[in-house]
Amino acid sequence: MVDYDIPTSSQLNPAQKNVLSQLGAKPSERPEFSDDLKKTLKEKLEEVSQNLLRQLPHNESLFVNKHLLTQIMGCEKRYIAESQESFEWSIPTARGTLSHKAIELSIFWQGPKDPLTLTNEALDRAEQGTDYMADWIQGLSEGDRAQLCGEVNSRVGSFLETWPPLEKRWKPMLETPIRVELAEGKVVLSGKVDLTLGSAGGNTAGKVIVDFKTGKFSPSHRDDLRFYALLDTIRIGVPPRLVASYYLDQGEFSPEIISEGVLESTVGRVSDGITRLTELRFQMRPPSTQPGPPCRWCPVSEDCTTGQDYLSDFSE
Repeated sequence: MVDYDIPTSSQLNPAQKNVLSQLGAKPSERPEFSDDLKKTLKEKLEEVSQNLLRQLPHNESLFVNKHLLTQIMGCEKRYIAESQESFEWSIPTARGTLSHKAIELSIFWQGPKDPLTLTNEALDRAEQGTDYMADWIQGLSEGDRAQLCGEVNSRVGSFLETWPPLEKRWKPMLETPIRVELAEGKVVLSGKVDLTLGSAGGNTAGKVIVDFKTGKFSPSHRDDLRFYALLDTIRIGVPPRLVASYYLDQGEFSPEIISEGVLESTVGRVSDGITRLTELRFQMRPPSTQPGPPCRWCPVSEDCTTGQDYLSDFSE
């Protein structure tokens, strides 16, 4: 087998060089954090979670991820409606999962990396699984399978075009699960990070967390990454140095340096979120309504006066 040669800097295109410049940092630019940061952050979350224990039924637990937090911090009425719908795989929901899997394969792939080969490999592996996604893929028509393959291929191709080959010394890890348990495991915060690079050195931050996105920037993307940064800080005691959304179809970063202030703000958001989630899930109060652009695809917009008023003003 022929080893794949990593291009030199002169062989990288401008987009790939931009990735290197965005992710790199000199030792003097890497902040240090105190030993007790992990303890301080977790204690604040633990205090809120312990207060919620009295409201949680004995046999119930609260599982929170980034998507749920974004929903609950938006329109609560919409969250209630969507939480009652059963999840179903579709081309839009599957293409992200398969794109991530193909990108993961590309990092450890031996030989030239062709996006269609990686896409087909990811699709074949998913189809051979034993879960609901495998059943869904097996039931696709030829046309839907071709559409799914094409959309995943374009995203993988964008990654290969705009990212330099990831070297082993960068310690790349994909689809890394992170989890924090609070209140004797009754409250669980969890996530799965698209890509991490580097690691902490002692108390010095060195890790970079990247979330791959398509489409345009949303403030919720930054909230998602802050949530990951908080969980990772509680897990290992040192925050990531940098978090960034990377928009594959634009070849652009939206980065943020992680500080104690950012983490403390995220603790406040998570505390508010799990409190709201508990109140709504166990019907301690009616949901509030927050009109906005999502009203256009909200499943209960037709029966929501606030949403209809917003949509009417929006169209005018």
